[in-house]
Amino acid sequence: MIGRTLLILGFLLSGVPVFLAAASSDTERHLQAHVEKETDPVKKSKGTTRLARIKLQQAIQAYEQGNTDQGAQLVDAYLGRIKDAWQNLRSSGRNAARDPRGFKELDIELREDARLLEDVKRRISYFDRGPVEKAEKEVEQERAEVLQALFPVARPPQAAKP
Repeated sequence: MIGRTLLILGFLLSGVPVFLAAASSDTERHLQAHVEKETDPVKKSKGTTRLARIKLQQAIQAYEQGNTDQGAQLVDAYLGRIKDAWQNLRSSGRNAARDPRGFKELDIELREDARLLEDVKRRISYFDRGPVEKAEKEVEQERAEVLQALFPVARPPQAAKP
């Protein structure tokens, strides 16, 4: 009885990666269409960030399978989407310190993505790390800009009059 259950479970799980790959492709197309129609800069940025995460996951998969060229292309696509997400928020004209919606979420995503890129960098050959290291630096730079928008430097206090 247990043997049959394990056999059936193994059979069912063997089809899961194919199903998930198809589902992520459909999700990506659906999300891309939604982002293109969106007019709210916060929602557009969030959607673009989710698209970027999909590209990053695809890049991680490509590197794990040994496809370094495809991984590098997907990392570049990821960076493009992250820059688009930041540009959407920046061009909205909103003050991030007063209304942090979207900015905080982007900061969190960038922090998580930096960790994922660090993990990928450790798992691939030293000679194939260039695109990942470039992406890691650019993600940190984007995150620094987001944090600067969220927490602008306060004005220095006025000198006391005698």
